[in-house]
Amino acid sequence: MDFFSAMDISASALAAERTRMNLISSNLANVNSTRTAEGGPYRRKDAVFTATAPNQGKGSFQSTLGNAMKARTVEVSEIVEDQKPPRMQYEPNNPDANAAGYVAYPNVNVVEEMADMISASRSYEANVTATQAAKSMALKTLEIGR
Repeated sequence: MDFFSAMDISASALAAERTRMNLISSNLANVNSTRTAEGGPYRRKDAVFTATAPNQGKGSFQSTLGNAMKARTVEVSEIVEDQKPPRMQYEPNNPDANAAGYVAYPNVNVVEEMADMISASRSYEANVTATQAAKSMALKTLEIGR
């Protein structure tokens, strides 16, 4: 694994975690959204991560070795909507209430979103640290040549 492979892997993880954090922010922002363009309350969204082979040029030495290193980048392959039913709350005076007086609120659990946000933040920090370590190693390697 060379310097650029390590940077590509960490960069892909940073981009994936940024997407995850954006989805968490969207979920928290819409915790009380009872109307959407699709109709009905907002539905919680989550990212699905997939490990992929790093982008290597054709005919490169590493591709010739047949991915011997088995290093993988990560990407968001899909954004899925949570299929749990909406939270029903009795509010007969709300304009979105049904005939029985219940309002359908999004299926977003604030505590669960906060836990996901902490996990995404920690993963992001770990990948920043990995990037800094790879950069530091490359700089030390350049100092050897002096």
